Amino acid sequence: MKRWWVQRIGFSTARLDEVGYTIGHTVEPPLWVRRGIRWIGIMGLVFFAFLFLPWTQNIAAIGKVTSLSPEVRPQTLHALIPGRIVRWYVQEGQQVKAGDTLLLLGEIKEYFLDPNLPLRLREQLAAKEQTAQAQRAKIEALRRQLAALYEAREGSLARAQNALLQAQLRYQADSAAYAAARVEYELAQNQYARQESLFARGLRSLTDLQARQMKFQEAQAKRVSAQNRLLASQADVQNARLQIAVLQADYAEKIAKAESDLRSTEAYLYEVEAAIAKLRNEVANIDIRRGFYAVVAPQDGYVVRAIKTGIGEVIKEGEPLAVFMPGAYRLAVELFVRPMDVVLLQRGTKVRLQFDGWPAFVFSGWPRLSFGTFGGRVYTIDYVDYGTGYFRVLVEPDPEDIPWPTLLRLGGGARGWFLLNDVPIWYEIWRQINGFPPDMVAQFYRTSDKNPTLTAPK
Repeated sequence: MKRWWVQRIGFSTARLDEVGYTIGHTVEPPLWVRRGIRWIGIMGLVFFAFLFLPWTQNIAAIGKVTSLSPEVRPQTLHALIPGRIVRWYVQEGQQVKAGDTLLLLGEIKEYFLDPNLPLRLREQLAAKEQTAQAQRAKIEALRRQLAALYEAREGSLARAQNALLQAQLRYQADSAAYAAARVEYELAQNQYARQESLFARGLRSLTDLQARQMKFQEAQAKRVSAQNRLLASQADVQNARLQIAVLQADYAEKIAKAESDLRSTEAYLYEVEAAIAKLRNEVANIDIRRGFYAVVAPQDGYVVRAIKTGIGEVIKEGEPLAVFMPGAYRLAVELFVRPMDVVLLQRGTKVRLQFDGWPAFVFSGWPRLSFGTFGGRVYTIDYVDYGTGYFRVLVEPDPEDIPWPTLLRLGGGARGWFLLNDVPIWYEIWRQINGFPPDMVAQFYRTSDKNPTLTAPK
């Protein structure tokens, strides 16, 4: 053994024999050194083998417990109208059903203080509807009046046209009679002139001359009478035409007045109908507003905390009243990931979760050896950052893993590890030292398979 140790430190046994070394016993290592060296060698071999063990690459993130559906997340109940708190019907932490009254509000606006306001508005509405009905009846009467005026105008114009025709016929007859009387006058005048010539030569008697003179005078009287009748007939024709013009003007005035009354009545009816619509709107708004006096539970859940508590406390429109937590919700976890890591994630990526209040021993690289963690998978990834430079990733329970604790409360803390590919430990150490992102090459190839425009590096 001495010789073996001396050989290990670099001396030969022959040299020892030559110099006559007698202190070989003093340089022999103690037992614990020899065992330590043996264990160091064994540990070196174990560590070397350890470097080739599989390691699951992962991305660590922190977040909190939330609900998968937005409609069943904690919400704040607001006052839809301004008012004052009259009464609370529930206590904080109480379970309620959808439609249960949580608190009652009272009115503070002067216009809505009258408890009989809807009744009075309905009375005004009934009066306006009766006014509208009367205006509709008046419109119908005016339309009938217009129709009667049109008929009367047609009848009067037809009668006037007949009178004009009669006057024209009389004028034609009087014209013919006047022409005949003028011809007879001219003939009597000629005969009187010849008779007078014959009387002057003594060929006719004075009696014959006077008889012819009398006939001449009768013919002259007939001509004058026929001329007067002709002038009278001509005046009748002009009067008939003027009568037609007067009738047209008279009926035009009456029809225009009736149409003006009709349009005015229609315009007033439109105003009344507008007032009716406004009153109906007010009645409906008041009925809906009175429904807002009672703040009800939007769905089954719990009244977490009352924000406004005092009886008689005045609140504004839109002011928060209480925090409400829906009862039926699906648990999820929102984790916040760095931008350089979010590109490595996709829908369905496996996640290991640790919840606050549940003890766990976590081996991030060996998820199967972890204790107290729960499985999940990526449900969705936000397309924009959360406003803090991180991207939100929503994680749902993994149906292939054990179910999450039923006592989890929304808002509780959670830590997550997104599981990527399995690589040797030496590669993971090398990646960490060089600052490379996890699973970069594999993720690149996976993306290039989905998008033909990308090509994997050579």
